[in-house]
Amino acid sequence: MKVLIVSSSPRKEGNSDVLCDRFARGASEAGHEVEKIMLRDKKISPCNACYACMETHTCVIKDDMADIFPKLLKADVILLASPVYFYSVSAQMKAVIDRCLVDHKRIAGKKFYFIVTAADPQHEAAEGTLAAFRGFIRCLPDSQERGVIYGTGTWDKGDVFRHPSYEQAYKMGKEM
Repeated sequence: MKVLIVSSSPRKEGNSDVLCDRFARGASEAGHEVEKIMLRDKKISPCNACYACMETHTCVIKDDMADIFPKLLKADVILLASPVYFYSVSAQMKAVIDRCLVDHKRIAGKKFYFIVTAADPQHEAAEGTLAAFRGFIRCLPDSQERGVIYGTGTWDKGDVFRHPSYEQAYKMGKEM
């Protein structure tokens, strides 16, 4: 299967980014084709709600989303990863989700996995982020959530190395 990992951690080698790499390693070892997109390295403007895409299925904004969207279409499995920022997704991830308006119904039949990291140790800290992810896939025909990796209780860079999510991410990637 083709696996696309979308990491929205603004920190290089941040906790959610490390978990993406663990998932990728497990998936690669299981024989899947894996690609990781690091949104911190991309220029993605927010949707400007012009709705020109409703007729043309092409966004008028010319940026890196033009390269990302086709990868979403080709993937069988999509992993979305975000640190919790004020109990929601990062701005980088939200921009990608909103820009999928261009032709979102074509992102159909996908299997989704989610990685959420947060300083708060309670899983409830991830609810807003997961609500954003789940709201997104609710708009995508025949798409389904397959798993969540909670990296809650990880604040400082590297905390995740001592967290159960470190092994869970590898295992989930390997067994998907």
